[in-house]
Amino acid sequence: MAIALTGGIIIGLLAGFFGGWVDALIMRLMDIVLAFPSLLLALVLVAILGPGLTNAMIAIAIVYQPHFARLTRAAVMSEKSREYVTAARVAGASNLRLMFKTILPNCLAPLIVQATLSFSSAVLDSAALGFLGMGAQPPAPEWGTMLAEAREFILRAWWVVTFPGLAILVSVLAINLMGDGLRDALDPKLKRS
Repeated sequence: MAIALTGGIIIGLLAGFFGGWVDALIMRLMDIVLAFPSLLLALVLVAILGPGLTNAMIAIAIVYQPHFARLTRAAVMSEKSREYVTAARVAGASNLRLMFKTILPNCLAPLIVQATLSFSSAVLDSAALGFLGMGAQPPAPEWGTMLAEAREFILRAWWVVTFPGLAILVSVLAINLMGDGLRDALDPKLKRS
């Protein structure tokens, strides 16, 4: 998620700040990536890169990057017309300073929430890639790989399949609850006066 978040922020900042043909080009590329289901695109990328945990994480980062790019672009476009940005521009701030020091800090709250909520989807995609044999390779411990290797023992040793599945369930649920809590804490519209 850190790779996807960093790449998405940089791409979204460029698209939202400069606009015009830069925005159109970047957003059409992001639309192409978003047109494919995340697991299918990650599976294709891992098939190209080769199976392994590192390649699976790179593929998942590429798949989730457009979500952050679009969210950053929308936040930057709403923030760049505000008075404090105009004041910084009049004071002589460079484009890089405007993007990273003036606008980006005011766009981080929705990005943090999106990162926590996307993290749970990334865990599920990683487990699915491991289950299909394209994620972490044995003997590396990974929940999806554990589920795939334990399929043949499901009737004789139910716990071999149950515990990795429960670990996936509990971690995804905990991450989603944390994301909901962060959304409630960081959204000014939901705060009581």
